[in-house]
Amino acid sequence: MSKLYLVPTPIGNLEDMTFRAIRILKEVDFILAEDTRTSGKLLKHFEIATQMHSHHMHNEHRSVQGVVNRIKNGETCALISDAGTPAISDPGFLLTRACVENNIEVDCLPGATAFVPALVNSGLPNDKFVFEGFLPVKKGRQTRLLLLAEETRTIIFYESPHKLVKTLGHFVEYFGADRQVSVSRELTKMFEETIRGTATEVLAHYTAKPPKGEIVVIVEGKK
Repeated sequence: MSKLYLVPTPIGNLEDMTFRAIRILKEVDFILAEDTRTSGKLLKHFEIATQMHSHHMHNEHRSVQGVVNRIKNGETCALISDAGTPAISDPGFLLTRACVENNIEVDCLPGATAFVPALVNSGLPNDKFVFEGFLPVKKGRQTRLLLLAEETRTIIFYESPHKLVKTLGHFVEYFGADRQVSVSRELTKMFEETIRGTATEVLAHYTAKPPKGEIVVIVEGKK
């Protein structure tokens, strides 16, 4: 039956690809990928020969209706991102919403998502949390930080390595020097690490040792 599959892919370690994800990617009529070059390496590794098309933040508004039409005409589609679960700070929401509005079945497979292991191994409360993703780069950043300074739940952020020190400095300024912070870097990969401490301590660490790779930041909520 025609439907849309949202298929998580490994965030670094290829052993985290599930048997079901491999089967679905082999069985669907076509795959939508955020970066066909990156996903091409993944598909080649698992001997998946399914036709692949580009679907990313710069073209998804234009391509959604065409994909919906193909599925309504009887084809099955799988959406993957470069790493992790589609639509989590990656393309996927627009297509999912369009399929739901057109009564197309959507099936999201369980699998890798960077913030879950980062949250669990942070040592901070994880019974209640809020996912913020990337902070605004300029406009709205201060307003968002002032609002989040009052958040009592554990807060999850994604950040790029060249902006991490600046962001940690803002945490010291807006959240307080003693707010607990956990930074997980390169999860599931060879150089995986998690640095925990106060905002001041973690800022000092990464000021002395500039980070590389994919980063998830977990911040303690206001007490």
